[in-house]
Amino acid sequence: MAPKKSSAREEREARERLRRYNARQAVHENQQKRRRRDNIVAVIGVIAIAGVAAALQLFYFNGGPGTPTPTPSASPSSAVSADVPAADFAEPRLYEGTLVLNDDISLGVTLDATVAPQAVSSILADTLSGYYVGKSCHRLVNGGSAGLLQCGALDAEGTSDPSYTYGPIENAPEDNIYPAGTIAVARVADDAYSNGHQFFIVFRDTTLPADSAGGYTVVGNISDNLDDLIAAISDLGTADGSADGPPLVPTTISSFSIQ
Repeated sequence: MAPKKSSAREEREARERLRRYNARQAVHENQQKRRRRDNIVAVIGVIAIAGVAAALQLFYFNGGPGTPTPTPSASPSSAVSADVPAADFAEPRLYEGTLVLNDDISLGVTLDATVAPQAVSSILADTLSGYYVGKSCHRLVNGGSAGLLQCGALDAEGTSDPSYTYGPIENAPEDNIYPAGTIAVARVADDAYSNGHQFFIVFRDTTLPADSAGGYTVVGNISDNLDDLIAAISDLGTADGSADGPPLVPTTISSFSIQ
């Protein structure tokens, strides 16, 4: 009788294993169906975002006002990327530092974390990580009511980092006037949460009209040697002679230190 009992038990166990296997297969098939459905939804979403991005590129500056060059901009959001430091990373105080361009233009820098804590925290973290070393100042605007130099893009074409964005806009001037020496954060038009690594230096009093998101976050100012920047880079204009383009003198950040 023992063999029969053992055989019956084995048959029950075999049926149970088959039942669990079929259950797992059913779950697996449902997961596959869900993934296929989610992929279809994701593709539709990407196509929609691409359409929005193409429209926004007409107004893009990722780092200041003006027309974009390299990368599509994201649709307006209210999210802060995971790699962006918290707004309290920088203590609420003034920071002094030095920005060196092309090895021999040494600019004194003052950043004010009491009025722009999120943006100053971001710049401070970037200086500590060495992000800015070797990055270009890819854009010079020198005409009409604007005079500014934009720096900090991923490459000399002005490409932004889509994985690093934050907001909100902080300390933007109510009158839309950015005095000579102002340092402000670049962003995509009409998106308060598109600030990134890029910043721009204003070398003469400049009017930048606010858009639907507001103005540009002012983080501080050039406290020393702005005239050296003007003489060595700004006054020489752009490479193609236009009012807005790459500077005639290729400009690279040699170092950026904040204390």
